[in-house]
Amino acid sequence: MNVTITPGPLAGTITPPPSKSQAHRLLIAAALGTGESRIENLAHSQDIDATLRCMAALKTPGDGLPELDCGESGSTLRFLIPVALALRGGGRFTGHGRLMERPQEPYFAIFREKGISYEQKDGTLTVEGRLTTGDYTLPGDVSSQFVTGLLYALPLLDGDSRILLTTPLESRGYIDMTLDALEQFGVQAEYDGERTFRVPGNQTYQARDLTIEADWSNAAFWYAAVSLGCDLEIQGLNAFSTQGDMRIVPYYMKLQGKGPVELDVSQCPDLVPPLAAMAALRGGETTSIVNAARLRIKESDRLATVTEVLNALGGQVEEFQDHLVIYGKERLAGGVTVSGHNDHRIAMMAAIAAIRCENPVTITGAECVQKSYPKFWEDYRSLGGTLTCDT
Repeated sequence: MNVTITPGPLAGTITPPPSKSQAHRLLIAAALGTGESRIENLAHSQDIDATLRCMAALKTPGDGLPELDCGESGSTLRFLIPVALALRGGGRFTGHGRLMERPQEPYFAIFREKGISYEQKDGTLTVEGRLTTGDYTLPGDVSSQFVTGLLYALPLLDGDSRILLTTPLESRGYIDMTLDALEQFGVQAEYDGERTFRVPGNQTYQARDLTIEADWSNAAFWYAAVSLGCDLEIQGLNAFSTQGDMRIVPYYMKLQGKGPVELDVSQCPDLVPPLAAMAALRGGETTSIVNAARLRIKESDRLATVTEVLNALGGQVEEFQDHLVIYGKERLAGGVTVSGHNDHRIAMMAAIAAIRCENPVTITGAECVQKSYPKFWEDYRSLGGTLTCDT
């Protein structure tokens, strides 16, 4: 689907969709629990449907390894690899887009040490074996998703375990969300705040009735719209949330000021597209977005695609190995067609940047927002955005 946006301001009240990150965590814990849990305010994005589908497959009795289609969801894949080993002795994981190209070496190193077999071939990752109690060593700066996967699986084992980080933990907010979800389902894991997690074994997930919070990651795009002059009231967010992307608030405030700004995104990499849209239209000011190397292994190489799309719109972005430097302008030219790069956050960034373009902007592959925010285009139009869709 192609979406063409006629530039103009947005106005009104908007409630962001439910948190995809929290939904993954609560759904997995609920599926692992005894009894019936009720999870309210669930949005059926493609990523969430992947987790539901895979948990159903893991919980369905049967001989042989379960087949687990993770769609394009990195969270589903990395969270459930250890869970599949704990529950079913492994599984065959498949995916779409760039998912099966994304690195899994932190797990592979553990598998080699623990004697768990794995094979990655023709877009399928097959893992087979059993997790055992003991120490699990991981880097903390590749992806917090590996830590989360082990935090879900290790409590199911018959003895105590530890997760030992070899490097400082990045994306700490996502681990806080995981620990909070575990606690809500009656599972304990202790983090010393540095490099060690202690996880008691023989634990049982208890049934719970919970409501998913609104999503700070997607709210960030509406904060970007406000930064570009839109009169929006963003509702429904939990000001005391453990979501790491709450960092959008102080970063938004920094970008309202004058002078050069440096934003460290090591703890909030998903905020880079909306932050870049704000920075590109921060007239006359320079913004550096640093510690962003992990963006190269997302749904797209986001350092490259953020640069490509904003520059095509008329921005001035310089791409480096692990950071971006953005020279802000008052307006962008627009009048071009840009690709969504099969990346929901890139398509939404382009839509927000189009607000302050001189000429219409067409985004190809705009259906990619289904990954995390299926109603994005509907919400954009409800706020006064002028757009046409062409399938």
